[in-house]
Amino acid sequence: MNKYCAKATGRMGRIAVGFFLAVLIGFVTPQYGFASNLLSNPGFDLDAPGHSPNVLGWQSYSPNAYNETDVTVAHSGSNYFKVYQSFNGIVNYNGVFQDYISGPGATYSADGWVYAKSTDTPAGQNAVWLEVTFRDAAGNILGLYRSAVITTNSLANGTFPKNQWNYMPVTNQFDLTTFQLAGSTPTLVAPPGTSFVRYQIVFQGDAANSGGSAYFDDLNLNQVAGAPYGDMNIVWSDEFNGSSIDHSIWTYDTGNNGWGNNELENYTSSTNNSFVANGYLHIVARNTSGFTSARLKSQGLFSPKYGRFEWRAKLPQGVGMWPALWMLGTNFTSINWPGCGEIDVTEANGTTPGTVQGSLHSGSDETAIYNFIGGDSVTNFHTYTLDWATNAILFYVDGHLYESQTNWSGPVASYPFPFNQPFFLLMNLAVGGNYVGNPTSAQINAGTTFPAEMLLDYVRIYNSTNPLQLAIEPTGANLLLSWPNDIVCHLQVQTNFSSALGSPWLPVTTVTNQLQITPGTGNAFYRLVSP
Repeated sequence: MNKYCAKATGRMGRIAVGFFLAVLIGFVTPQYGFASNLLSNPGFDLDAPGHSPNVLGWQSYSPNAYNETDVTVAHSGSNYFKVYQSFNGIVNYNGVFQDYISGPGATYSADGWVYAKSTDTPAGQNAVWLEVTFRDAAGNILGLYRSAVITTNSLANGTFPKNQWNYMPVTNQFDLTTFQLAGSTPTLVAPPGTSFVRYQIVFQGDAANSGGSAYFDDLNLNQVAGAPYGDMNIVWSDEFNGSSIDHSIWTYDTGNNGWGNNELENYTSSTNNSFVANGYLHIVARNTSGFTSARLKSQGLFSPKYGRFEWRAKLPQGVGMWPALWMLGTNFTSINWPGCGEIDVTEANGTTPGTVQGSLHSGSDETAIYNFIGGDSVTNFHTYTLDWATNAILFYVDGHLYESQTNWSGPVASYPFPFNQPFFLLMNLAVGGNYVGNPTSAQINAGTTFPAEMLLDYVRIYNSTNPLQLAIEPTGANLLLSWPNDIVCHLQVQTNFSSALGSPWLPVTTVTNQLQITPGTGNAFYRLVSP
């Protein structure tokens, strides 16, 4: 929840406007939990003991990367990551990386621990470092930061001590035009256009096949300032905080016709199958003389184009359970499927709750699978996010980027039809069907506990906007408070801030994104809350 505060008093004649602006811009309530490491499996202890080319949570860009177990060597735990060069006679790069969702203006710190054995240190012109890059949706590098570089010389002269773990902060900023060092900074700031941040281990191997390896452990990428998505703010949302489904946004598909997938359920608009309660949308599959469920859609009511789409959801497991959060092109009724295009933000097979899948369909089927780690599954709440840009479509789970589709063609770098037109949203829980292996009704009844439920906490769309902040200016004898009109937010007031720490914030009803304040006695504190 983003919150910005401002103070307005009855002594405006004695206080300069600049004082108010400083308060408005500078006071942000700490809501973001910046202490958390954004990296998954940062200590490499979630893999099975011994050599393993599959380092859970990380993606490898070479074959010479291993997770090893040696409690006497590991910086903490029992595992560490080992990397060495490719020995292919050319300059080569090896290592692992993780991509995490970001946005312009978000600020990070990054570091890690590195070890070099005296009997197995990089030789020749080999070099090793940690690297953080900020990238646009198509993967182009917009900002580049590196740690100190471990070289043969730094090992020989003792600048980088051998046989011990050495702390390596990522603080060196590079100029992308010259690729020369441009300065040092403890904070890494996402530049304009950023969609995600990449944390990467790099082993640069020389062309002489020089030997050596390096070890890494306890790596960190922490956000230290800014909103989680930088200057991307919520421009549309349904928080499901009311007492009923908002039928100005959502309508239903109903019936029992298999939906092209040999599904077994009958979709209804009944509150037995879909309802809002306790801050959640409930989509419920039941078995009462046949399977029933619900399929909600925004077709004809709301059809966005481009942006960052995010669902927070808890999905069911069980035989035949097929929950999906997805989108269809608005020309579905004229050219039908798959020509209209389909974006599956996430879908899951209830018999494999440890995985979800994100896909594009338009006559071809671009897809990837995300694997939860550490025993996690779809039955817990997770965020499922889609970046739909003009030239790329990206899929995330809990901020971790696992799929990038950049299959565009032609002289203009834009994603091809049909993914350049408005789409409407869908949320449904199917029972049976092709995707889940066409189980019989008897198999579903034996392998699933009914009622089965999908819970939706919210649906949000983010875009880059002006900052979420209040502005204040004098208007005659009064003050005019204003805020962006393209961000989902609402104004709150507290009149007893200094004397009662727990004093409640009260909603302020306004017709527009402005409020005129008449100075009087006492103090009033205003803030924006999003969503």
